Amino acid sequence: MYEIFVNLFNSQILAMAVSAALPLFVFILPFALFAVLFERKVSAHMQDRLGPMRVGYHGVLQTVADILKLLQKEDIVAENVDKPFFNLAPYVVFVGSFAAFAAIPFSSKYIGTHAEVGIFYLIAVSSLVVAGLLMAGWSSNNKYSLLGAMRSAAQMVSYEIPTALVILSVVMYTGMVLPNHVGTFSLEKMSQMQTAYFWNWTIFGGPVWSVNKFLLIPFMIVAFVIIYISTLAEVNRTPFDIPEAESELVAGYHTEYSGMKFAIFFLAEYANMFAVSAVVTTIFFGGYQSPIGYLGNTLHIAWLVPIEQFFWFSAKGIFFVFVQMWLRWTLPRLRVDQLMTVCWKYLIPYAFVNLVIIGIITLL
Repeated sequence: MYEIFVNLFNSQILAMAVSAALPLFVFILPFALFAVLFERKVSAHMQDRLGPMRVGYHGVLQTVADILKLLQKEDIVAENVDKPFFNLAPYVVFVGSFAAFAAIPFSSKYIGTHAEVGIFYLIAVSSLVVAGLLMAGWSSNNKYSLLGAMRSAAQMVSYEIPTALVILSVVMYTGMVLPNHVGTFSLEKMSQMQTAYFWNWTIFGGPVWSVNKFLLIPFMIVAFVIIYISTLAEVNRTPFDIPEAESELVAGYHTEYSGMKFAIFFLAEYANMFAVSAVVTTIFFGGYQSPIGYLGNTLHIAWLVPIEQFFWFSAKGIFFVFVQMWLRWTLPRLRVDQLMTVCWKYLIPYAFVNLVIIGIITLL
């Protein structure tokens, strides 16, 4: 009887976990299909081309056709690869990307977990991606894959430092706004702090105005620039895409992958793009808060407000994903030494000095 009760309890927990995770997956998969098409169209129009035009109206079904093609492709595994790690690597990378979404507040009513250490958890769990990329590169038994994996690991670990310094400075800033003057790691609380209307967002001083917050504005802008550059490097986007540099490494860590395993890497990459954009949105641009207020409040329709919040959050996130694509077709790729120079000689010192100055201002 006890075993039956335990199994029933575990099945209920599993059902609850699946029901909470399924909407996120339902969001990520269509977003990845949209983002691939969006990137093709953005690059095409920036180069005075049309991009995909044949499948569906103006090519809108092109990525659907591509995913159907990948589903039917043979899963080729080279003879000398380390098969267990080779097969596991894409899923480890995707799990690291997918798990990060648990701490992201899409609206006041929908967030995977209300953990107080949300942003700390997000940084920690996204590091699992590094392990997956190393597994992919090493297990492929290919020198180009191994070089791409080592580059990616060095790059992501290095750029996590300025990211963490910026986040720490924002946490110190939240201590000025919260009643107990203790900073928070909760992305949900950071969104709640930034009341609706753009002039109350964090970068402009939060819901309560003061001289100290006015002094913080330029340093918060510096913090935003640093974290945005760092997140570009963490998701291997141009000008920091050397782990998969086509001109020198063929395709880097996923050179030996084909079919759905290759598609899973791409799914994880676009999920990561939105995840880092969501973090930037939450910290600096109001999170799910509307810049113009809520129609639901005006019409006294309570259930409409969370839907509006989800719309605004998604729109802000997609805008920053668009900027990532824009930069890809604007900037040249950095060399490995230049990439490390940007991080260790510029971003980390600037982020540290910025952290100290923000700390001094918050103590005034």
